[in-house]
Amino acid sequence: MDLELDNDGYLQDRSQWNEAIAAELASAEQLELTPAHWELIWLVRDFYERFEVSPAMRPLVKQVRERLGEEKGNSIYLMKLFPGSPPKLLAKLAGLPRPTNCL
Repeated sequence: MDLELDNDGYLQDRSQWNEAIAAELASAEQLELTPAHWELIWLVRDFYERFEVSPAMRPLVKQVRERLGEEKGNSIYLMKLFPGSPPKLLAKLAGLPRPTNCL
């Protein structure tokens, strides 16, 4: 597949994204996507559609808590699924731009 990625591995053209692309990007990060991963990928894509920005950690946690409940709406849960920086990794796998206020 010919994907246009930036230097950090984010899709240049969001219209290229689909579930197969997400799985390919996840594989490059040594991640196998489970239903729990997909639940958050779709949530982040919806967030982007509504606010036109990829969420940083605090808005991400808040959104997950509001939509999926307390047990999933915390940074520990997100870190287990998306190690390192959950907002950055989620945005990358969801085919979205890098969150602007994430290092």
